[in-house]
Amino acid sequence: MPDQITSRKNEMIKQAARLCTSAEARREQGLFLVEGARLCRDAAKSGVRVETLFYTAQAKEKYEEYIAAVAVSAQAVYEIAPHVAALLSETKTSQGVFCVCKMSGEARTLEDIHPGRHYLALENIQDPANLGAVLRTAEALGIGGVILGGNCCDVYSPKVLRASMGAVFRLPFFLAPDMPSAVKLLRQKKFVCLAAVPDAAAQKVTAVDFQNPTVLLVGNEGNGLTGETIEACSGRVTIPMLGRAESLNASASAAILMWEMMRKESGGVSVGRQ
Repeated sequence: MPDQITSRKNEMIKQAARLCTSAEARREQGLFLVEGARLCRDAAKSGVRVETLFYTAQAKEKYEEYIAAVAVSAQAVYEIAPHVAALLSETKTSQGVFCVCKMSGEARTLEDIHPGRHYLALENIQDPANLGAVLRTAEALGIGGVILGGNCCDVYSPKVLRASMGAVFRLPFFLAPDMPSAVKLLRQKKFVCLAAVPDAAAQKVTAVDFQNPTVLLVGNEGNGLTGETIEACSGRVTIPMLGRAESLNASASAAILMWEMMRKESGGVSVGRQ
């Protein structure tokens, strides 16, 4: 029988609650909070180090199989009261299952990037739901990894974790605070870097063959890519649209672009310069 926590003032609970609400606390401690039975199990099965598992008695009855899969590798396990669980939850209908996990070592930089794969780069993405959805799609399509450039939202925020459906635990991501400089480095590594823009004069993404290792760049939800980043790229691509909409949601754009990039066969032509 695990130890029980019934006070919201418990120090471990207060620390876990801070991880839920503060990106600074997550960075300082190298820890993040995962909520939900399935997501906690995905973290454990993906090889993420689970420091602490919390669950309510009601959750144990309903999600016993999921909890058991996490408990076997968790460093510590606690049963918590429902009112304590409410302090940790960001959802309206909490499942009552949480785990504190350790971030995976040092953040990857572009020096670690594999030269033979296709990648997606995101610049200044601010909506956690958008970022999570992009990561989920990138993993599903087999993208080599995602580059987070400029001022992107925290990849370990609860909303990103939920929207990614566990992709954060498995998909390589790389940090690039200065995206124009990152593009220059990627081009030195022989990547074709293509800026996605809502411009009919740009090359249609459906006409690109993607024979060479490529990085597709998608920008901020409202402003797109910065001018400096676009200028640094090998070329520009756009999604052809027949309707009256001028642009697409960032996650929808990224999904279409990645699908085109990852298709096994394409009848397009090469685009861009090294």
